[in-house]
Amino acid sequence: MRATWRKHPGILVTAVIVLVLLAWGFWPRPVLVDIAAAKQGEFTVTIEEEGRTRVIDRYIVSAPVDGVACRINLDVGDTIKQGEVLVNITPLQSQVLDPRSQAQARASVAAAQSALHAAEQQAAGAKAAAELAVKEEARLRTLAAQGLVPKDAHDKAQTDVITTNAAQRSAQFAVDVARYELQAAESVLQYAGAKHSEGFAGGVPLIAPVTGQVLKVAHECEGVVSTGQALLEVGDTSVLEVEVDVLSDDAVRIKPGMRVTFDRWGGEQPLEGKVRVIEPVGFTKISALGVEEQRVGIIADFTSPKEQWQSLGDGYRIEARFIVWQEENILQIPASALFRYKDGWAVFAVEHGKAQVRPVEAGRRNGLQAQILSGLSEGDNVIVHPGDDVEDGIQVKAR
Repeated sequence: MRATWRKHPGILVTAVIVLVLLAWGFWPRPVLVDIAAAKQGEFTVTIEEEGRTRVIDRYIVSAPVDGVACRINLDVGDTIKQGEVLVNITPLQSQVLDPRSQAQARASVAAAQSALHAAEQQAAGAKAAAELAVKEEARLRTLAAQGLVPKDAHDKAQTDVITTNAAQRSAQFAVDVARYELQAAESVLQYAGAKHSEGFAGGVPLIAPVTGQVLKVAHECEGVVSTGQALLEVGDTSVLEVEVDVLSDDAVRIKPGMRVTFDRWGGEQPLEGKVRVIEPVGFTKISALGVEEQRVGIIADFTSPKEQWQSLGDGYRIEARFIVWQEENILQIPASALFRYKDGWAVFAVEHGKAQVRPVEAGRRNGLQAQILSGLSEGDNVIVHPGDDVEDGIQVKAR
């Protein structure tokens, strides 16, 4: 046997190499992990949502009358001054009558004239009756004073005076009504096809309600407009606010006066602001994933100097970060190092190259970091994103 090993030493060397390789392959190796150290520092809990700027003083300039608006020589972004005439509206022309309508209008005029004559005759009769009643009352008053007629006859005469005077006034009112009806019937013929009365010769001017800029031109070309139709939208772009839609369960944690920062708005540094209004009514919004969300509108104001955000305009996108809680010198670790353990939380602490399960008491979390109330000290190393191959007591090595 010994002669065989001596004659073939390569077999011995091969066997030794195989044994060494098997031992090296099955020898336990440290698990590669990501390690982070617990540290003291500022800890901030925020609510982040996308918002947009909007003009606070926004006005919609609409047509006060039916008419023809002249061409609006204003573009979006043009500067306007309060009291400036933005556009003139010429009232619509009177309707042109066809032959049949003209005949009806003339017949209406004739009927109104006849009604006026009838009312005048009735007024004349009422006047004569009133004069007669006055004379009769005067005659009976003299006779009653002499005791030649009963007193009730004189009382009846006084009543007749009052009644006839009232009838005379009523007849005169009927004459006035008939005269106005005649004027109305004549105006149909008089102004048929006329452009407009002299009182509207210059049109109806629409005045700028505020100094600012044009935000929207809804009716640019000359044309017919109706009462209440929007023509322009103007506002003061130097006074902006930020509108942010947040989830309703986040809205209950936001309070008026709370600090908010605005990021990703295009500037070099974040802007500062504070919450002004939390709207009391929520609304349903469909998210990008098709999920119904109950949201609430939050209105915030800028507190940064105006020079820093004057390049913003109406409807610009902006990222809002509401500062819900902020403290200094808070012990914290990456939130991904925590995992559920029994009835609480735990981490894998690295001690002497081995992973050790260590229960901890976690406080606030902001998505990236977690506050540690007990169980760790500053400088302790913990495993971030521990995988299934990490167990208590296993050897680990930093990746």
